[in-house]
Amino acid sequence: MADRSHIEWTQATWNPVTGCSKVSEGCRFCYAERLAKRLKAMGSTRYTSGFRVRLHWDLVDLPKQWKSPRLIFVNSMSDLFHERVPLEFIERVFKTMRDCSHHTFQILTKRSARLTQVAPLLEWPPNVWMGVSVENQKMVPRILDLQQVPAAVRFVSCEPLLGRIKDLPLCGIHWVIVGGESGPHARPMAYEWVVEIREQCERANIPFFFKQWGGTRKAWAGRQLDGRTYDGMPFLNAAG
Repeated sequence: MADRSHIEWTQATWNPVTGCSKVSEGCRFCYAERLAKRLKAMGSTRYTSGFRVRLHWDLVDLPKQWKSPRLIFVNSMSDLFHERVPLEFIERVFKTMRDCSHHTFQILTKRSARLTQVAPLLEWPPNVWMGVSVENQKMVPRILDLQQVPAAVRFVSCEPLLGRIKDLPLCGIHWVIVGGESGPHARPMAYEWVVEIREQCERANIPFFFKQWGGTRKAWAGRQLDGRTYDGMPFLNAAG
């Protein structure tokens, strides 16, 4: 976890949970799994179990130490709604987010079914944004689950975008991120797939954020689309 992040759409990361397991095609070349293996080899005490799910109770209150408001990506190295994360722990994470109203928290999950089961049991403060990952048309039903969640901001991350998504259900969605896969086994992303999503966002008047083209050399590929960058963001509750 870090009070600064290189992820383009956030400012900091907070990982009270580490480790995960694969649930769909977007997980195949998981960047977090690669990083966890590297950290284990380096002797990091947080990753002695590699990428197995691990709860870090001692990190639950960490955002309280950060006095300046910021955007915080929750569990960049895991999934808060993983089946091995008990409800008690999720509730404790939400308590911290409620207590830290000066921050804005961004949660991203691929486990939308569990999200919908747990969401009614949680108290959703206005500084919590909830998102789902949708890498292709097959995973679009995750958005339908997200639409049932009483988060102040609901967002969709199409990263890694692995196929055409011709019909995004954007009612009740406040933000869309698109990005290509990166790393040594990166699968290509077609220009047409990106433009089609951008156009859907424009028609629905939803902020569009283009994160990267990706590839094996993502810095070289850059993040410009049609000669410009797209940094659309929803209204910032606290960190703007």
